Amino acid sequence: MGKRALISVSNKEGILEFAKELVALGYEILSTGGTKSMLQDNNVPVTAVDEVTKFPEILDGRVKTLNPMIHGGLLGKFDDASHQAQMNEHGIEPIEIVCVNLYPFVETISKPNVSLDDAIENIDIGGPTMLRSAAKNHQYVTVIVDAADYANVLEELKADGTTTLATRRKLAAKVFRHTAAYDSYISNYLTEEDFPENLTLTYELKQNLRYGENPHQKAAFYQKRLGSDFSIAFAEQLHGKELSYNNIQDANAALQIVKEFEMPAAVAVKHMNPCGVGTGATIEEAFNKAYEADPTSIFGGIIALNKEVDQATAEKLSGIFLEIIIAPSFTAEALEILTAKKNIRLMTIDFTQAKQDQFNVVAVEGGLLVQEPDRYGFNDATINVVTDREPTEQEWNALKLGWAVVKHVKSNAIVVTDSQMTLGVGAGQMNRVGAAKIAFEQAGEKAQGAALASDAFFPMSDSVEAAHAAGITAIIQPGGSIKDQESIDKANEYGIAMVFTGVRHFKH
Repeated sequence: MGKRALISVSNKEGILEFAKELVALGYEILSTGGTKSMLQDNNVPVTAVDEVTKFPEILDGRVKTLNPMIHGGLLGKFDDASHQAQMNEHGIEPIEIVCVNLYPFVETISKPNVSLDDAIENIDIGGPTMLRSAAKNHQYVTVIVDAADYANVLEELKADGTTTLATRRKLAAKVFRHTAAYDSYISNYLTEEDFPENLTLTYELKQNLRYGENPHQKAAFYQKRLGSDFSIAFAEQLHGKELSYNNIQDANAALQIVKEFEMPAAVAVKHMNPCGVGTGATIEEAFNKAYEADPTSIFGGIIALNKEVDQATAEKLSGIFLEIIIAPSFTAEALEILTAKKNIRLMTIDFTQAKQDQFNVVAVEGGLLVQEPDRYGFNDATINVVTDREPTEQEWNALKLGWAVVKHVKSNAIVVTDSQMTLGVGAGQMNRVGAAKIAFEQAGEKAQGAALASDAFFPMSDSVEAAHAAGITAIIQPGGSIKDQESIDKANEYGIAMVFTGVRHFKH
């Protein structure tokens, strides 16, 4: 009884060479469909699966390998006398090697306007079943789902005539990860509920990281294959060192903020909070404003810009120590200037892409929190001027800017702005007045005539008192406190224009 290998792959990379090597090692190749035709066309001896099963492919190929002659060969224990007797009785020969990958379901549903029928037809049944059978029986069977594993399998076969149990177990685990991921893509595609009874998420390894938040922590970066393409996971790195765990966190935060703006905007982030946000008629002007907002904290920061980086902007950027610059593109002159800095990471993202994740996922000990992203903007809010004085046009512009930024600042959050830039950011404080004081201290004299945005309501009027003392003339906040009237009365007393949005922006 000779050695048998079953090969049926949609990804033909390296398979011809692999099959030829197996034949040279004395294996009979079983195959189906396109793989069989390709091997035959290249003079590789092949036995058709229907010759083994004695049953033709039926139902447009939906049924071809789902047969005891195949699965008996995959699941039979080579050293079990009872199994061997049953296999001999039914003429079932063992299959020692299985090399299968699956119908391109993910590639199919990634196509624009794919139909449900096309998606359904690209759900593989026989492939996962063969893989799982072989993987279950990995004590005897070598199962391969990834072309990257061909070389190692061949090396062991040539050296010892078989693969090691350690290799077979490793490959089996890889198969079960692969089929689990495949099924998760299918279930997620067909699921209509926002929060189903079981949540199965699939992420693919993008890179191993040197360490996590701190050097003593192991870490890796996984990306969601069908996730938001307007994300750091899908950014192209043009230059610089490998990203670190903290770089990725900060870059993600910067991107979320810069997404808020259509006009030229620049965002500087440190420790996942904005230290400076600027807008302008040009990207150079926007960056100048972001830098001016906090020239101290920007040192070692991450910069996200929503327009192409030109020579003038690059010259400004190159004069500061920065970890990452993210933009839609860089001119040739800008790249020449910035790539002179060896370690700075330069990254591009297609800002025209519209696909964004439907839900955010945050890990907690023993579980996951899942929620819709906070995409609620100024134009979505029901704006209500609650004071006697309405904001001026310049104050409205400042309030809109502040409201766009404050939802990306850790709570409790206060942001002070003028019409083009942040002036002070108070982040992550245990009480709102504390956050306000930090923002006012940073803004200094620039707070005179500026606007204040708060992520949540004022529980008492002390925040208005502090704002007036700093020189604030306009406030935007959600409202909703039982003491709203006290804050309104205090704002009227000082001539401050105050706007309620009815929506809070907590960020923990």
